[in-house]
Amino acid sequence: MNSIEGKDVTKVIIACDAGMGSSVMVASQLAKRLKPYSVKVEHTPVNEIPRDAEVVLCQATLVDRARKANSSAVVLGFQSFLGDPVFDRVEQAIRDGGSLVD
Repeated sequence: MNSIEGKDVTKVIIACDAGMGSSVMVASQLAKRLKPYSVKVEHTPVNEIPRDAEVVLCQATLVDRARKANSSAVVLGFQSFLGDPVFDRVEQAIRDGGSLVD
């Protein structure tokens, strides 16, 4: 299990199967939400998650692959690209403090 304090997060990766389409949309929306906290948001294919990723968000079906691609990042899965509670949870931890644990 990995964890990070929300206040220490500087980079979030949105990973999907191909790194296009849905992840681009989610990354754009999350980047707007996290901009006030100076957190960088990028999208990437799940098999190409960069080593400096601190938090990785991906569909629940891709969590195992994401953990294999980057074993040190906190990997959180979501069910829905829009309105999933994990996005609120990440923003709240970054804004208010608190741990993110996978």
